[in-house]
Amino acid sequence: MITITPETTVREIAAAEAAAARVFESFGIDYCCGGRKPLAQACGERGVEAGAVLAALEEAMQQPQPDERDWSAEPLAALCRHIEDTHHVFTRSEMERIQGLAGKVVARHGADRAELGEIQERIDALQGELLPHLQREELMLFPYIASLERTRSAGETQASGGSVRNPIRVMIADHDAAAAEMAAIRKLSREYTPPQGACPTYRAFYAALAEFERDLHRHVHLENNILFPRAIALDEA
Repeated sequence: MITITPETTVREIAAAEAAAARVFESFGIDYCCGGRKPLAQACGERGVEAGAVLAALEEAMQQPQPDERDWSAEPLAALCRHIEDTHHVFTRSEMERIQGLAGKVVARHGADRAELGEIQERIDALQGELLPHLQREELMLFPYIASLERTRSAGETQASGGSVRNPIRVMIADHDAAAAEMAAIRKLSREYTPPQGACPTYRAFYAALAEFERDLHRHVHLENNILFPRAIALDEA
């Protein structure tokens, strides 16, 4: 079990304790792209007491956890498959659904709610960034990591054109861009809070955005904090 202090980075906590992700989500703390910050700094930026977060983390870590796999110990190829089958599938299906909801809400309420048009534009930009990103991972990076793992397990040397750090650096930059778009959408939507008396479609739209961001955080956490560091360590061993 990790010893957590205010100086421990958010990503270190999230990588070591599966229960931490839910705690960070409840306080609105970014544990994927923004996870490089010490806990105290992350709490200060969100306006929450570090002591309260530490207490919640300690309590969560003492509770029996759902049957979740410890991805820090699983084969990298299995983790890649899990990311594709779970988070890539969700991202593609929900992006299509969210775009449909955005079109309906903007058509009905856009004249009265100026922020909706900008939210829709940012959703379109997010789709333009994420879908090619997923394809690059599935066709190039993930197969490369799986191949690297196989050759290392067999005691062989990977024949490649360079370090795995280079494509990973590009993927992390994509993650940062997606996180920035979601942060802007969250701010425009006032933390995904529909106006009083909003219609069911409006409410469903904001609820879908909130769930999409939660899944994106878990998705990026698995890559930035677990898959990528392990792949780099394996490549440089």
